[in-house]
Amino acid sequence: MKYYDITQEVFSCRVYPGDPAPKREVLSSMAAGDLYDLTAFSMCAHNGTHIDAPRHFIKDGKTVDALSLEHTVGLCYVASFEGLVTEKDAKTILEKAGSVKRILIKGNATLTYEGAEVFRDAGILLFGNESQTVGPEDAPMAVHKLLLSADVVLLEGVRLAGVHDGVYFLFAAPLLLGGAEGAPCRAVLISQNEEG
Repeated sequence: MKYYDITQEVFSCRVYPGDPAPKREVLSSMAAGDLYDLTAFSMCAHNGTHIDAPRHFIKDGKTVDALSLEHTVGLCYVASFEGLVTEKDAKTILEKAGSVKRILIKGNATLTYEGAEVFRDAGILLFGNESQTVGPEDAPMAVHKLLLSADVVLLEGVRLAGVHDGVYFLFAAPLLLGGAEGAPCRAVLISQNEEG
């Protein structure tokens, strides 16, 4: 087996425009003569690599703690793509994915509303990408609402350099933040062969 850590480091991560950046505070340090090291930190639930639960845009949608792990743990299909993921492109990706219900897009791709409709209608469990948001960065709400209203969980801000297209086992369970609409996660892909 081969493991791929597809998570951004939190304190140096890319932050969606307008969101607060993660902050680290050293409370005690052995280098400064303290008995132990101790760190406090603060961050937005949508910094770095993170999960969007339906509550992010749907008033009565599920919060992170109400999500089934089935959405974020299981087989996924990684597809390389650049540009706008249209209806036709989404259908092609699904054909390659076969019965796999979690889709990750590798590359500088933007999911269109029409492409999102295809994924929704196919009953996928999770859609993920390398951007800090699904859909156009300047107007992501429509795509978010379409997918989240169908209980499609979003995995945003993954890093897929070095990962080949194909089927992997995904582990991207979010932190268990009760009542939250999103949460950071440590996302990992596992390949069954050494070449990935």
